[in-house]
Amino acid sequence: MITDLKINEDQRKLYYEKGYWTQDSIRDVWHRQAAAFPDREYVVDDHGSRYTYGEIDDKAGRIASWLAAQGVQAGDVVTLQFPTWAEFCIAYVAALKVGAVIHPVARNYNEVDLEYGMNLVGSRAFLCATFSHNVDYEAQILMVRDAIPSLKAIAVLDRVAPSHSDLPTFDDIYGAWEPMTEFPPVSADDVACILPTSGTTGKPKQAMLTHNNILFSERAFTSGLGRGEHDVMFMPSPLNHTTGFFHGLISPLLLGGRAVLQQDFRAAEAIDLMNAEGVTWSMSATPFIFDMLNIMEANPDLSFTTLEVFACGGAPLPPSLIELAGRHGILLCEIYGSTESCPHVYVPLDKCTEWNGAWSGVAFEGIEVRVVDEMGRELPAGAQGEEISRGPHQFVGYLNEPDRTNEALDDEGWFYSGDLGYMDEEGRLRINGRKKEVIIRGGENISAREIDDDLIGCPGLACSATIGMPDERLGERICTFVSPTDPTHPPTQEELIAYLQSRHIAKRLWPERVEVIDEIPVTATGKVKRFILAQELKARMEDGGH
Repeated sequence: MITDLKINEDQRKLYYEKGYWTQDSIRDVWHRQAAAFPDREYVVDDHGSRYTYGEIDDKAGRIASWLAAQGVQAGDVVTLQFPTWAEFCIAYVAALKVGAVIHPVARNYNEVDLEYGMNLVGSRAFLCATFSHNVDYEAQILMVRDAIPSLKAIAVLDRVAPSHSDLPTFDDIYGAWEPMTEFPPVSADDVACILPTSGTTGKPKQAMLTHNNILFSERAFTSGLGRGEHDVMFMPSPLNHTTGFFHGLISPLLLGGRAVLQQDFRAAEAIDLMNAEGVTWSMSATPFIFDMLNIMEANPDLSFTTLEVFACGGAPLPPSLIELAGRHGILLCEIYGSTESCPHVYVPLDKCTEWNGAWSGVAFEGIEVRVVDEMGRELPAGAQGEEISRGPHQFVGYLNEPDRTNEALDDEGWFYSGDLGYMDEEGRLRINGRKKEVIIRGGENISAREIDDDLIGCPGLACSATIGMPDERLGERICTFVSPTDPTHPPTQEELIAYLQSRHIAKRLWPERVEVIDEIPVTATGKVKRFILAQELKARMEDGGH
């Protein structure tokens, strides 16, 4: 059982008094909805899988019985690794039923990532696909299972390719086990989910969120966007993120609604899928709607027939994109948040057109937002500082990392985002920069320092410093400045990537542009002056670079 949670007791009492928090767990909500709507479709994906609430409940109940028989108890961690498939719902509901903590990881995690992440959280069980997208997930977990002492149970879903080991498949379990009927006690204040989140210092942190955190967050989200049980959510984002998992699946669950998943985003196919399934709303990073709107501009035969609202996170929305969406009958709504504070600021639907990208938004009901100076003192309207937030939605710490928890979350419950912005007298927030060394690429947080650490030891490289390179579609791409050991033979992008490949570094951490520089600018204490590199990159791009 995870116990190192950081919750301010005065805030806890307040949240219960106001009804923001209740005694319900996500499992309680699931069981109510499955009983109320057993024949209603809950989730569909673009590869033909369709499941009603009742079907998910039955199959998840059988997996839960098997998990319990393998010794998985309430409070244990169950790690999930799946593409954006409907069957993810079977796995996450099974974990809920047995009272476990859900730990979804990226589908592009390799064996090194799995070993590190699962040992950090103490995974008791692992559920994954056998194979997808040229990745043998079954082989990966077999490669490292002996290096994860806590791991006691593995099962695989053979949707695309048959199992090639003695591991039980989901179908094996469906046929051998009856659905669980007695459930271990779970508190709404227990941790329900652990999500990896990129930090500024190397390896990902593991953010812990309780049942109450997640349920409040998604109630605020659906209420703020005016959604109801007849709405259909389109989700192309990975299911190991707050966007894909919480917004894509928990929000429809709360509404008794439906989710439509797309495994690999392709704009034209997404539009066809959304129209065929009657999608009315979506939430994802800006590149998704950017691509769909632009392909519709180029092809007049393509259009949305049912989509009403597309909420965007990960980067400020440009006015031109909001206006383009409006011409196609879509409200583009900016959302601001993070894994730790997800989401907490939004542009109300009746203000999307009026504000036109000028503001990141206002706080959802029940959430507090401030802008503070370096001493934590609240700043007056219009003054730039660090954005902080507090509310019932907020994470309760990083697992097994009290120092990093205390750096981000103070004793009064305020989360320090590391993002820079300012507010006006009406409480409108504008985010316009970051203190953190994080690159936001297509909505995914990537640690710049992690890339630099991974490059240490690369032949021909004396030093490197990575920054975000502005990109119209993705918001940012990865640009690495390199200081060579031999100025006449600096390492190339291909050589850097080859070195990272040799160390089994995931592709998402490979530099997409390399710039040679004589010396990396640093402060007196050795910290990289990334803002100077950003200025240098801007100048080089203006001088004719791409």
